[in-house]
Amino acid sequence: MFATIPLGPWILATSLVLGSAVASAQPAASTEPRNVVQLSASGTVEAAQDWLTLTLSVSREGSEAAAVQQQLREALDAALPELKKTAQPGLLEVRSGAFGLQQRYGKDGKISGWLGSTELVLEGSDFSRISAAAARARSLVISGISFGLSRTSRDQLETRAQALAIEGFRRKAGEIARGFGFADYSLRDVNVAVADGFAGPQPRMMALGVRAMAADAAPVPLESGKSLVVVTVSGGVQLK
Repeated sequence: MFATIPLGPWILATSLVLGSAVASAQPAASTEPRNVVQLSASGTVEAAQDWLTLTLSVSREGSEAAAVQQQLREALDAALPELKKTAQPGLLEVRSGAFGLQQRYGKDGKISGWLGSTELVLEGSDFSRISAAAARARSLVISGISFGLSRTSRDQLETRAQALAIEGFRRKAGEIARGFGFADYSLRDVNVAVADGFAGPQPRMMALGVRAMAADAAPVPLESGKSLVVVTVSGGVQLK
């Protein structure tokens, strides 16, 4: 004979457990923030570019990689003494640039030679000093010129632009609050972003791009442009 197992209490207990699980799985009603406005404001400051970066380069080719490297080293060794004569921190600084050595192939697919190039970079705030130094580096050619802002100038401009952006953000938030009939607002979150750009037409020397120019003549005439520093403040405010 088979024993009879009472099912009622077991089924009831199971039902209670499932019911509890379903109840806990239901999300609580979310409370969306009300009267929150997202807005942004920007501050822009324009200033003359006071930092020059001038790139000198040399390229050599030959049948042996070691010989090409030696020729590049000799060209740099010939230029460095002249460049270091007038080097001074902040006014004229000299540093190494890119270096490359690549294989050249013949029609038969075999290596026919090597082509190498290397750079020296002159940078600083004394444009005349940099230009004169580049003209004396007769073993190299000028392959790139760019203008920008020194670190000190950039920091000062960012501070000014940030103050303008914050002032604009606060003014706009107050106007929006009053426009909707609120007396005031409180700041919920904020983000600050910095960007820069070039103002006005590009200097003539920059327009020459990467076309190499001989650096064995008179000092190269240089004229910088202007840079823009833009700080944008964005975020949300709670109207109250």
